[in-house]
Amino acid sequence: MHATWIIAKKELQSYFDSLIAYILLVLFLGFSGFFTWLFGSDIFMVGQASLQSFFGIAYWTLFFFTPALTMRLLAEEKKSGTIEMLLTKAVTDRQVVVGKFLAALLLVMVALVFTFPYVITLSVIGDIDAGEILCGYAGLTLMSAAYISIGLYASSLTNNQIVAFLLALSIGLFFHIIFEVLASNFTGITAQVLSTLSLSNHFESISRGVVDTRDVIYFGSIIFVGLFLSEMSLTKRNLN
Repeated sequence: MHATWIIAKKELQSYFDSLIAYILLVLFLGFSGFFTWLFGSDIFMVGQASLQSFFGIAYWTLFFFTPALTMRLLAEEKKSGTIEMLLTKAVTDRQVVVGKFLAALLLVMVALVFTFPYVITLSVIGDIDAGEILCGYAGLTLMSAAYISIGLYASSLTNNQIVAFLLALSIGLFFHIIFEVLASNFTGITAQVLSTLSLSNHFESISRGVVDTRDVIYFGSIIFVGLFLSEMSLTKRNLN
């Protein structure tokens, strides 16, 4: 566990050293702030002390930003050859994967923490539903963790960051919207299965303030599978 946290801290520091963290934070806060408070179905137009408009915007913003965070995690190290040096040290493939996963997740959580002034402002405007807001943030965190695990797997398959970004985006697109669209075109058990695979359904359930065990299991399953496949990808590389 100690080695995992060392890798996570090192990776998190590299985000800030390369300015990636600052750029993504500014873009995320800029997009979410603009569409939450100034444009479209913003809070003032809705006329309710609710952050549902923010959660809706962040749902899409984080979907595009997460692959940008993960595309370099393993692809860059494979291209530069530093992955071999890292794996020859007293660390396991699992520690490398989990450490890099935690680094990206921590950066997303930092971005979400910077949106807490939205909650403070909203509490001044009117009465807020604390449970709904907490669940909304939990939904965004779980969604980001799921896409980070997918992005990490994509990054483990190639040494090209652009390919890793596009691959992660393509896989994520199925969970984000395609499964939901397909479900609407089928009936019976097929539609039910596709609807269950749709991430949007589980996210919307949590963001409304409803904590369902099935939603937690769903996100946990994606995270586990993504990290497992990433570890297997590294293990296969070592055997070759």
